[in-house]
Amino acid sequence: MSFARVRALVVVGLLAVVALVFVVVAVVRDTQGKGGAAAGCPEGAPLADVTLHENKDVKINVYNATDEAGLAKKVADDFRNRKFQVKKEGNAKQQLDGVAVLQYGPKGVGSAHLLRAYFLNNAEPKFDIKRKDDTVDVVLGNSFAQLATTTEVNQSLGDLGAPVAPAGTCPMPVDK
Repeated sequence: MSFARVRALVVVGLLAVVALVFVVVAVVRDTQGKGGAAAGCPEGAPLADVTLHENKDVKINVYNATDEAGLAKKVADDFRNRKFQVKKEGNAKQQLDGVAVLQYGPKGVGSAHLLRAYFLNNAEPKFDIKRKDDTVDVVLGNSFAQLATTTEVNQSLGDLGAPVAPAGTCPMPVDK
């Protein structure tokens, strides 16, 4: 074997050893191993479900806060066609000027995050720490035009990032 081949094998061997050392150090010093877990949360803080659910697993109520008759039914049908579980539909007590308001509790954080994408992040989130169910109330306002397309929803989800536990809550541990 020539000297050049021996030198090349030594260099490749050293690079492999250095790469292995870097991988071992990175794994040992990893501080994200328990990311998203409820460790270190204050006693009694409610656990927020920050899982981004599929449409079929999201339960919603749709309410119309506009003068347009039948808007809640129309939008509820649109959500049903997109595989959401629509539990109730009806009229809200007060008018709303914005696009929409999403009302939810700790169990509906991930679901509300997904629904924000359907309103292109123009829906106002209203978190109620005392709410016990996982249903999200969608209150449609006067500025509502239509739900986003699938492509727009995917882009909006990318812009929104991952769901975050609201203040006063801790993220629910992820089952492995």
